[in-house]
Parts: sequence; structure tokens; C-alpha cells
Amino acid sequence: MNAVTALKPVAGALTIAEQNEAIRTALKTSLYPGASDASVDLVLSYCRASGLDPMTKPVHIVPMSVTVGKDERGYAKKEMRDVVMPGIGLYRINASRTGEYAGCSEPEFGPTQHLQFKREVWEDGANGKRVKKLVDGSLAYPEWCKVTVTKIVDGKEREFTAKEYWLENFAEKGDSGGPNSMWEKRPFAQLAKCTEAQALRKAFPEAVGSQPTAEEMEGKDVIDGTATVVQTQPAIAKPMYSETDFAVNLPKWWDLIKSGKKTPDELIATLQTKARFTDEQLKEIRNPPKDEVVEEGQA
Repeated sequence: MNAVTALKPVAGALTIAEQNEAIRTALKTSLYPGASDASVDLVLSYCRASGLDPMTKPVHIVPMSVTVGKDERGYAKKEMRDVVMPGIGLYRINASRTGEYAGCSEPEFGPTQHLQFKREVWEDGANGKRVKKLVDGSLAYPEWCKVTVTKIVDGKEREFTAKEYWLENFAEKGDSGGPNSMWEKRPFAQLAKCTEAQALRKAFPEAVGSQPTAEEMEGKDVIDGTATVVQTQPAIAKPMYSETDFAVNLPKWWDLIKSGKKTPDELIATLQTKARFTDEQLKEIRNPPKDEVVEEGQA
């Protein structure tokens, strides 16, 4: 059960609606600070579909350049969009859940190379305006990285090794030829994560799937075709529950509450997914009549 699953309310506990709102607030303020409501909704939808707990941050919100069609001249038209992608941590979790994951080697790096590039810097220019300049930059990086994942197959250990090259993986910043901030700050660690992800895909293709991780795709374009633009439909107000149906079903709802199969709040939360109720109707649902106790000799 994950955090978006409805929990049985106890005394003083949050209702389902309050609970979902609390989760959304926690995601926006702590796990994904600065994320838009639409991006947080993407995270929640991904986690619901995959049976994941969003509070463990199994996925990342990655701003990416995606192709959304063509312009009047036939050229690809691109926009920046937030894309939800699994992190290397989720790959590790899914591999571990198979019961066949037997560990991962320490990353082995190839010889250190040096990249010469132009770094973008901003300086104060004339009239107080900020101007962008290109200055010489240099970065030491590993030529390649090798990682081996061990898997139990038919009771025996088997090794799955991946080898990835830095120049084929790093994310370029603009047209400068240099890496983005993450790849410049962590040239070894970023390549190690990409290589481990590839090794896990080789060893556990069904468990981790083929979607690249956030670590692999940060700062890059979407490479698998074009993005699908999802049109958000305006919310449609639910109808009011009819007085006739309410009168017919109220005794049945009371029986559910008396039997202990549903608490009043659980029942109301379910009913409100279909229709709206007046305050008076909700009050009636919450207060089923008490059964009369007939004392012995008073029949």
C-alpha cells in the first residue's frame, strides 16, 4: 500500500481529501520545491499507475526539450516541458524486489581525459545590463566507466556488465560544447549512475524496463519520438444526489455503518466520488438511529 492509497480513518485522522492534499503539499514544498501543480500531478499519476509511494521520491521531474510538431517551414518545433522519469534508486528497488539481485560492483573508470570548451558567464555590461560572454573552460573526465551487476539465475550467480563512454553520455549546455552544471560538477559520479542503469537494464529487463533514468536524460532532448500534448479538460461539477434516491438508500447506508463494515467518513468519501450531498444529508448519514433496547418483561 502506498501513500496515495486511501487509509482507514481513525479518531482525529485526516479524511481522504485532506490526506491527498497533505501529500500534494509535502511534494511541492519538500520533495519537488518549485514544481508546478501540473508537474506534481504527473508524479502522482505515475506513482499510482506503478504502485509506488510518492513520499519516497522514486521519480524525478526533469525539464526537457521535446518535439511537439513542426512549424510552417517543416522544421521540428520544440518546447521545454517537465517530464517524469525514474531515478537510479527506483531501478535498484525494482531489481531488489525480484529476489534475484546479488549486488553491484564499484564503478571502474578508464583513463582521465581533458575537455576544452567555452563556458558561459554573465557579467555586468554597459548601462547596467547583464551580458553573456564565453570564456575558456577545461574539465577532467573519465573516458569510460564499467559496472557489473550480479543476478541469481537458476541458483547460480551471473554477471551483467555495462561499459559507457563519457562523451556519449554527457549533457551539453547550449552550443558551447561544454557540459551542463551537473555533468561539470560530477563528471565521474554522473557517468557511474548512467553505467549502473545500463547494467541493471541488461540484468533485469522486465523489472526496470527500458525507460532511461533521470540521471541519464537530465539536460537532453527527448529521444523517443515526439511528446504527446495532454489537453486538460475543465472540471465538471458532480450532480446533487436526488432526494428520492437518498430516502431509499439511507437505511441501507445506516446498516453498513452499524455493521462496522464502513465508518461514516469512509462511506461519505465513497459516495462523494459520484455526487454531491447537502450538509443536512451528510449529517443524517453520520447519525444513524440507535437501536431501541427492550428490557425483559416489557414486550
